[in-house]
Amino acid sequence: MTMSEVAGAGQSWVLQFCHGYDGPFLDCARQYAALFVGTPYKVCTVYLTGKPSAAVEQGSASDEVIFLDYSSREVRGLKLKAIGDLKRIAASRDFKLCIAHRFKPIYIALLGSQLPVIGVHHAFGDYKRRTRQLFANFFRKRLALLGVSNAVRDDMRACLPSWAPERIETLYNRIDIAAVQAEQVSREAAREHLELPQDAWVVGNVGRLHPDKDQATLLKGFAQALPQLPAGSLLAIMGSGRLEAPLKTLAHELGVDASVRFLGQVADGRNYFKAFDVFALTSDHEPFGMVLLEAMAADVQVLATDCGGAPEVVGESGALFALGDHTVLAARLRAAAAGPLGPLGAERVQAGFTDEIARERFWSWPGVSRIVQENGNGQS
Repeated sequence: MTMSEVAGAGQSWVLQFCHGYDGPFLDCARQYAALFVGTPYKVCTVYLTGKPSAAVEQGSASDEVIFLDYSSREVRGLKLKAIGDLKRIAASRDFKLCIAHRFKPIYIALLGSQLPVIGVHHAFGDYKRRTRQLFANFFRKRLALLGVSNAVRDDMRACLPSWAPERIETLYNRIDIAAVQAEQVSREAAREHLELPQDAWVVGNVGRLHPDKDQATLLKGFAQALPQLPAGSLLAIMGSGRLEAPLKTLAHELGVDASVRFLGQVADGRNYFKAFDVFALTSDHEPFGMVLLEAMAADVQVLATDCGGAPEVVGESGALFALGDHTVLAARLRAAAAGPLGPLGAERVQAGFTDEIARERFWSWPGVSRIVQENGNGQS
């Protein structure tokens, strides 16, 4: 089916432009497509990189999905071919606005169309470079920015100090909690799948074995707390990466290698979070911490570093510890073993991180209101 065949006469469209669908970014596309449920808009999601995939089409929850299928190498430099492709797509139907995720798609969308662009940023430092600041300032009349947390928002505001604050706002990541919970298996089944003892008290961690995730602090905190934790307690680390050997060596040096399980990469890992009694995230300035929402949806107690976007997700000060502070982490683990540190996580997800809440906040944002007024269309 051609693009002209899917474009309905008189139909208003939103162009969603994503760098790719790897990792969490497929669900990010779903999240933003869900903002237009119940509105006059249809959503066309375009992926700059990544092979065509029926599973990705379904997961994008969009009215149309287009795969440009560029390699990472092909979208370096000026990206003139990608700009030309985006220009043709933008002319193919009545697009009212573009939502672009990450800087490279924002760059291509602004140069390849005349559309108003809402740029969504999922990381810190995207506007630290002077060249990017100049670019954003040049296109500021038709560019508005969203950060996935207040921490990311404030980072962008600091880099673009001449922008009105309402032009750079926050829209939290969110999950379809019913769908996530429907996929999560029981505690018993999860432990069987991960080969963990049914009767152990288990601290879980999920993430790349990379310096940014700082599992070294996790190992040190667990080792310090272990003598006061329930007998047979375990630390289960789900993920792979270049620090696997050094982390295993550290566990041995700390004398806890018998109590640590390196689970490796686990397909659909979030489905097994109920295997954990506590989920601990020791990351260095996590922009948001999607994995925290997934653990909270499983009603698992979460602990996290008091930096980046994690405090906004967790909410409970008693569940936070300073980056690299394994002594406080050990105290938090001992407290968690004695009983819950706060309300069950699923309650907090339902109260602040759902598609419905995000939709309400998005449509009340002045940045969206300005675009809707200028283009003469909006919610029904």
